[in-house]
Amino acid sequence: MPARQSPPPPPDERGTVLVVHSSDEMYGADRILLEVVAALRDLAGLRVQVWLPSGAGDGSLTAELTRRGFAVEHHPLPILRRANLSARGLAELARVGWVTGRLLRRRRFGAVYLMTSACLPVAPLARLAGTRRVLVHLQEMWSGVDRVVLRGLATFCTAAIAISTPVAQASGLRRWPPVDVVENGVSLPAETTQAAAISGMRPRYLMASRWNTWKGHETLLRAWDLAGCPGTLVVLGAPPPVGAGVDVRALARDLVARPETVDVVGQVESIGPYLTAADALVLPSDQPEPFGLVIIEAFGRSRPSIASRGGGPLDIITDGVDGWFFDLGSAPALAGVLRQLDRAALRRAGERARQTYLDRYTPESYRRRIAATVRNRWRRS
Repeated sequence: MPARQSPPPPPDERGTVLVVHSSDEMYGADRILLEVVAALRDLAGLRVQVWLPSGAGDGSLTAELTRRGFAVEHHPLPILRRANLSARGLAELARVGWVTGRLLRRRRFGAVYLMTSACLPVAPLARLAGTRRVLVHLQEMWSGVDRVVLRGLATFCTAAIAISTPVAQASGLRRWPPVDVVENGVSLPAETTQAAAISGMRPRYLMASRWNTWKGHETLLRAWDLAGCPGTLVVLGAPPPVGAGVDVRALARDLVARPETVDVVGQVESIGPYLTAADALVLPSDQPEPFGLVIIEAFGRSRPSIASRGGGPLDIITDGVDGWFFDLGSAPALAGVLRQLDRAALRRAGERARQTYLDRYTPESYRRRIAATVRNRWRRS
């Protein structure tokens, strides 16, 4: 009778960093993940494994990670979402958390890197599984009850990186975990498609974001009408996959006297050609932006930005030099900015914006800063 074979031992991945992310798309935080994993692998010399939640997006992030040679797995992960705020949702979150905890204990990763605050339920699970180093990348502004919950979960982390000083301050984290501020940097999207070329004397403005309720679409469209529709306004994006959104096309029809001046394009593969075909970017968020990644994408293409005065953009834009500010949520203030601009002024500001990008926000610089911060923090732990 042949000897009975014992099952193989579980994989020992103590030399691997597990990077956990909350979606499988290619928006701002998703693209920052691409820079972070490149920094961990190429500069810090670490093995990287990426976990993404099952069914949370269109798969575009997985495709890009795979193309770049990163290992990607999909699991039912305990990701915090508004949809979980019910008895059934919390029960499902607990069930998924139990499964994730078992998987972490079996895999025994050397470190866990949580890419967004929504991934923080993984922090206590990782610590219980014996992971010594757990880092959270703060990309959101915490407030209210959310801040209380997230701060409690963050105490299981050994380090945190915030994308801006306003984000670090909003977190309320003081002594533990220690927080380092590393401003974003990003590669410019490849121009795989063509947008219409700039023509005529009047400026073309671009807004590119998810159609979330706080992103300021209504503020922008009201301002556009108040300013007399001063050119062409192009709007990219789509409603969020979960949570409340706005119908931008309906807003344009209802709020703008000349709706033909507003081109609601919707979701696109890359914003690159649209930035190139615009004179300036508008980021009209009604709440302070944690950072404003699209601003530095515009700067990299020599396009200035008009942004609401709050959050991360305050540290990026120099008012009247490489962009302009207006008061949060004020359509009249934004209209006043739009009225005073022409293509010559936008072109001059764009040249200065390009220099700002080169000085502070290139992907090479960002990856070096991320790698150095991670090495420094993990050396102490």
